[in-house]
Amino acid sequence: MSISSSLNAGVSGLAANATRLSTIADNISNSSTFGYKRVTTDFEGMVINQARGAGVYSAGGVRASTSRLVDERGTLISTSHPLDLAISGRGMLPVAPSVSVGDMGKQPMMMTTTGAFRPDADGVLRTDSGLVLLGWPANADGTIPVMPRDTLGGLQPVIINANQTAADPTTKMTLGVNLPATATDYGEPGDAIPTSIEYFGNLGTSELLSVTFTPTVSGVAGTGTNTWTVEIRDSATPNDPATTADESLIGRYEVAFSDGKTGGGTIVSVTPAPGFPAYDSTTGAISLPVLEGKGSIDITLGRPGDQNGMTQLSDTFQQTNITKDGSPVGNLTAVEVDENGYIRATYDTGFIRTVYQIPLVDVPNPNGLTSLNNQTFQVSPTSGSFFLWDAGDGPTGSVVGYAREGSTTDVAAELTSLIQTQRAYSSNAKVIQTVDEMLQETTNIKR
Repeated sequence: MSISSSLNAGVSGLAANATRLSTIADNISNSSTFGYKRVTTDFEGMVINQARGAGVYSAGGVRASTSRLVDERGTLISTSHPLDLAISGRGMLPVAPSVSVGDMGKQPMMMTTTGAFRPDADGVLRTDSGLVLLGWPANADGTIPVMPRDTLGGLQPVIINANQTAADPTTKMTLGVNLPATATDYGEPGDAIPTSIEYFGNLGTSELLSVTFTPTVSGVAGTGTNTWTVEIRDSATPNDPATTADESLIGRYEVAFSDGKTGGGTIVSVTPAPGFPAYDSTTGAISLPVLEGKGSIDITLGRPGDQNGMTQLSDTFQQTNITKDGSPVGNLTAVEVDENGYIRATYDTGFIRTVYQIPLVDVPNPNGLTSLNNQTFQVSPTSGSFFLWDAGDGPTGSVVGYAREGSTTDVAAELTSLIQTQRAYSSNAKVIQTVDEMLQETTNIKR
């Protein structure tokens, strides 16, 4: 009968509003929780089929359904620590519980939008709640190898040891010098001009390249050859006493300069002696083996006609632009994460090295993710499969250091909903009370 269905509808209304009250309580209690995603409650009407024109109506009541709005973004709150991480835009950080760190390929994908990561006793970056940050380790040269994007197999816990040291070997050098134009003229003594340049080896040792510039003196009075012989010797490639060969000599080149009205003093050609590496005129560089062949340095002499390379002007020798990369062994001083998710370690020698890349996890339906403790989420059938993106690529945003994502709870809106829920609950209780009184009247009729 319809009066009984009214009672059932009132009870379902109490249950639905109790569910809504629970979500409001959760939202308000987590209004200051970093990375919290608020929960909403939707009401859906239930209709019991009626025979048309029967004159009797049965109340179906209401049903409550809840959903967490994972795709909503909280305000980014600045902090003072470089390893406080958040995401500006779409995407999440891959994490794993510290108790399950092992073979990552067999672990379920877990993710979070923000975290305060700190190194533990073993250097593993983790939060106070035990979430370990995952990333792709870089190669020795700072590049990130090609990794699978649809599995956790390539991810590893990020480990930063505060007492680590590192060296940066020299791989590039610019030999910008000005040679005296008068040194190749007829009657000049043809003395060689020496200079030395420090470089750093594979093990952080300090080595020297000894460079001599020998002019080719003209044999015709009143003229100059504008040609020099450049010899480069490596201190880390010693000569063998058992042989007469100059093994420390790693490069010998004949460099000719222009004496024309246009481009005077710039390189015309660089010709290697037999057995030495070739000169690349498009880059102006030569690649020389050092450290007894265990390393190499690209030395830029300058392109033909380039005023920024080696020149032959005036009557004085000057070192105008000698630059190189590399640094000696240094101690770790700072670790920061850039917007592309690269973790870069800075050493006290000024050397900056990429040690990890943090990919961003994305799924087709973020609101379908399964919610777990500590503001973490897990892939579910309704969320779709995950994919690991480089930060800033595809639909994902950027990684932000020195920041945390705030809660998405709007306390004022939740308090308004709280009042509405209280009124609705009281109204449903009134329906039950009225039904009870009507049933009592029905009982009194029998008496």
